[in-house]
Amino acid sequence: MTSLDFTTILPEFLLAVYAMAALMAGAFFGKDRLARPILWVTVAALLALALLVGLRDQPERTAFFAMFVDDAFARFAKVVVLVGAASVLGMSAEYMGRNRMMRFEFPILVALAATGMMVMVSAGDLLTLYMGLELQSLALYVIAAFRRDSLRSSEAGLKYFVLGALSSGMLLYGMTLVYGFAGTTNFQGIIGTIQQGQMPIGLLFGLVFMMVGLAFKVSAVPFHMWTPDVYEGAPTPVTAFFATAPKVAAMALFARLLFAAFGHVPGDWSQILALLAVLSMFWGAVAGIGQRNIKRLMAYSSIAHMGFALMGLAAGTAFGLQNMLLYMAIYTVMNVGTFAFILSMERDGVPVTELTSLNQFASHQPVKAAALLVLMFSLAGVPPMLGFFAKFGVLTAAVDAGMTWLAVLGVISSVISAYYYLRIVYYMYFGEKGEVLESRMGGVQYAALLGAAAIMVIGAISMFGVERAAQDAAHSLTAGLQAPVSLD
Repeated sequence: MTSLDFTTILPEFLLAVYAMAALMAGAFFGKDRLARPILWVTVAALLALALLVGLRDQPERTAFFAMFVDDAFARFAKVVVLVGAASVLGMSAEYMGRNRMMRFEFPILVALAATGMMVMVSAGDLLTLYMGLELQSLALYVIAAFRRDSLRSSEAGLKYFVLGALSSGMLLYGMTLVYGFAGTTNFQGIIGTIQQGQMPIGLLFGLVFMMVGLAFKVSAVPFHMWTPDVYEGAPTPVTAFFATAPKVAAMALFARLLFAAFGHVPGDWSQILALLAVLSMFWGAVAGIGQRNIKRLMAYSSIAHMGFALMGLAAGTAFGLQNMLLYMAIYTVMNVGTFAFILSMERDGVPVTELTSLNQFASHQPVKAAALLVLMFSLAGVPPMLGFFAKFGVLTAAVDAGMTWLAVLGVISSVISAYYYLRIVYYMYFGEKGEVLESRMGGVQYAALLGAAAIMVIGAISMFGVERAAQDAAHSLTAGLQAPVSLD
């Protein structure tokens, strides 16, 4: 390993070293006493690393014979992942303390998962891709079943583990096919074998299997079956984490694989992504209508939103990639704010998740209700909230790529899904009178809720340079690729 290699992987190295040091400190110096300090130190470490990564203004660099890539695309995804993970950890502290779930292992597992995500989005080789993906997945399997005294949490962890292992097997099988036909696992070597725009049938099969494996990770239909049960059964802080950083990392990995290794043949994979997008948007919209549990509802919301993100990716252009990155950043903020509210939902000191528990909530907590209203409108894509512009961006990218039919279907699915977001608003303002819902929030939770709502309003006017960062990230990944063929 050269000094340049070490400098390139410095953020990942620092986070991994911190996680191991925190694990040793918790194990040897009293895990109960150190649980809360470790959580807040982990939040500070994640934010510090986000600042370190975000301030890196340098051209693309590779390490370990191009197996690890540090470019603008990776840095954008890492900042979103780190800030999302830190936000969820910070707003979960009071909930975990109140429900006797404060364990020092939780922030450490989140840090290890974040390390895996950072490796994923910088992957320049199939082996690096798999190593980062499994580091993330192993940590997520554990925290899904984090509440060991809960049958639902244990069931969620087991389901996630079994289906995650299945997706990993498909991914590995696809990787072996790609290696067998390309003779290399390096993305630069793979794309070099298809420079004439023609891909051997074996490579195509390998790509399809890898896309299936990654579709599991982003919970795209028909590989979404774990999502509602895991979202409902896992502890709410874990569900909040699942809904934010891992989705960003998985979608960024999807983009890295497709553009860096198969970017010369977008016609071979964009139609597959378009089908996944349509199925995800409509299933998430229709199946969410019948849900009565807000965590389960957010699972179907996540499925639908991943469909919109896949639409931007399916365009196969730098513009589509740019809008996909913006979509994921905005989606993360919306979910952080929404789950900050869900974490506060209680009645007589017991967490509740039934939608009807929100009846007449606005009459008792008007500020919180107004903030949640803004977030629901943004999730539904109602103008002028920022969520509308996120959806408009990926729809425009699809139209520009000659996939107008996909954009039209996206609009229809968005209208359908608006029903269950507006139903939450209806319950809060016009629901039947009943037992009052408590909403105890710590300072971080309150700041996350109001901050996310404010961003949804202010962001429609100015995103403070985030658009430019997403544009630079997209261009860094697509630089040198030939223009994709029209898919009209």
